[in-house]
Amino acid sequence: MATQKPTWVIDKERAKRQAANETVWLFGLHAVRDALMNPARDKLRLVLTKNAADKLAEAIEASGMQPEIVDPRKFDVPIDDGSVHQGAALEAKPLNWGKLDDVAISGTGAPLVVLLDRVTDPHNVGAVLRSAEVFGARAVIAPHRHSAPETGALAKTASGALERQPYLRVGNLSDAMEELRAMGFFLIGLAGETKTDLAAALVQAGSRPVALVLGAEGPGLREKTRDTCDVLAQIPAAGGFGSLNVSNAAAVALYAAVTRA
Repeated sequence: MATQKPTWVIDKERAKRQAANETVWLFGLHAVRDALMNPARDKLRLVLTKNAADKLAEAIEASGMQPEIVDPRKFDVPIDDGSVHQGAALEAKPLNWGKLDDVAISGTGAPLVVLLDRVTDPHNVGAVLRSAEVFGARAVIAPHRHSAPETGALAKTASGALERQPYLRVGNLSDAMEELRAMGFFLIGLAGETKTDLAAALVQAGSRPVALVLGAEGPGLREKTRDTCDVLAQIPAAGGFGSLNVSNAAAVALYAAVTRA
């Protein structure tokens, strides 16, 4: 008599099958061009207008794909109405960046990562990815649940950075933070109400690798995330009422981290 699998095993296998079948539609000339040029990207279907195909000729040739040329008035692909696709859309598999410890310890770039706590807006995450690439961070890390998945909108906002900047989605953010601490990272959570400013927190970090932890606008960092940080820090504002959105705060914090003495 066959032994019945535990529910958690069945759920894990189902999630694995779903992940294997998952695809994403990337759109916009820049996002599609960079995806076509990325040998690590598993590309499935390319839909273009004649005008977009002319602009992407070099990338198409490099990818080896055969595009479907369509009438601009009949650009029928499963992306949101109103998306500025510029006549270019690519169906592809999400990227697999590997394990957290491999990327955090031996990845390219500075010993610096960004963690996002329940930041669900793809435009914000895309902007963070772009800043992370500019300032040479090794990864942007977010939980599987309550975070922005890899989408066309995220890729377009990232302006190509999604193809080059590791975006790791983990099962539990606090567990990932503890893993990073065990690797030697100093965890700085950004919170507007604390008295410690970012410069002072970076002094505390000394020469250790830094993990910058940012929460969603409004609720900010969850209690468990706050408690797991080594220190909470604020970005000082000139007035009492100004504040930065999460992507701008990430850019400022990244710059401060890479230029610390």
